[in-house]
Amino acid sequence: MATVKKRAWTTGKGDRKEAWRVRYVDQHGVTRTRQFDLKRDADAFRITAEGEVVSGVHTADRASVTVSEAASIWIAAREADGCDRGTLKTYSEVVNRHIIPLIGTEKLSRLTGPKVVDFRDALLATRSYVMASKALRHLSMILIDAQSRGLVAQNVAHSVKVKRPTDQKGRLAKRAEIPPAVDLKALIKAADALKDKDPRLPVMLRIAMLAGLRASEIRGLSWAGVDLARQHITVSQKADRWNEIHLPKSAAGHRSIPIGPALTTAMKAWKLQCPPSALGLVFPNRPKGRQTEASKGSTSGGPIKQHTMAKLLLTVQTSAGIAKDTGRKTGEGEPIWALRYDWHHLRHVAASNWLNDGIDLKRLQTWIGHENIQLTIDVYGHLMADPKKDAVLAAAAEAALLG
Repeated sequence: MATVKKRAWTTGKGDRKEAWRVRYVDQHGVTRTRQFDLKRDADAFRITAEGEVVSGVHTADRASVTVSEAASIWIAAREADGCDRGTLKTYSEVVNRHIIPLIGTEKLSRLTGPKVVDFRDALLATRSYVMASKALRHLSMILIDAQSRGLVAQNVAHSVKVKRPTDQKGRLAKRAEIPPAVDLKALIKAADALKDKDPRLPVMLRIAMLAGLRASEIRGLSWAGVDLARQHITVSQKADRWNEIHLPKSAAGHRSIPIGPALTTAMKAWKLQCPPSALGLVFPNRPKGRQTEASKGSTSGGPIKQHTMAKLLLTVQTSAGIAKDTGRKTGEGEPIWALRYDWHHLRHVAASNWLNDGIDLKRLQTWIGHENIQLTIDVYGHLMADPKKDAVLAAAAEAALLG
């Protein structure tokens, strides 16, 4: 049974002080105390502590760890679970740059929903929406892990969300941007024209646009995952930023995707040209024939480097005349170009085409490799709007009911 009593004392300077002390026994039989300036705060804590003790989940203030310490425990556990190096690096960067500086010293036992709201607001004031959302998700994952270890009674970040920004018309921002058809055709034409310099390019672009693979999945794709007879590509591995082959980040990343006859034909032709690779990669880092500048210094047969993938796409966009002019020039006075579309834009093309062909959302989620259907709706839901079809459906419903 917890008690709340008023405590009064005089400081060494002669100042009169008052506080409210909560005394209780935790689930381990240890007597604990905690002091508050206001009685209402003490009463609120007493009620909460009593409920947590009965449930066996109470963590005393003295025994509690800080957010920073809980984050270290979480990252170490993910590493022990075999989490790939790239994901661990991202976790550490988010924690060290965006969580610890703002809330790292806070003890979990004193962390409340309002404090997490303040944390979210501080993120939004100093970081982008994307980074604020990511940091808040990571804090929630840290608290879930801490809760499972008995370090905190509840995940107070669970109900705190970052509202997605909207444009001036009230539409959600950060939706998938689909390059216009004229640019896509220009990219394909340019890649085909460059095939003598790098025969991988036409097939790589087609796989991104028609099968929706991520850049890391293209880099890690093996011939063992390509069934040209059944016209399927199975994604079972990826190449990380250090060129190491790993399993997909989530179970949803492991998937089988149907491909059409045109892509099948292109892949059959490329398979005859593809140089041997110890890893059996579809796109090893050194194309057959003359070594390119991009592949110099690489070990033959390994995955294409991450930055090389970007350079290859920039080469195609520059040749197609759709790269962005940065306004800067080289020492020789040549313009410096930048990507207008990255590999993820081309992946969105596949999703857009599938939706145009009438694919259902669940199948789209599976083929595109999303972990949950809400993400698929958030990214591609706006592409399903079809006012003409809606009008036809409404008319059909009226006819069925009214005759």
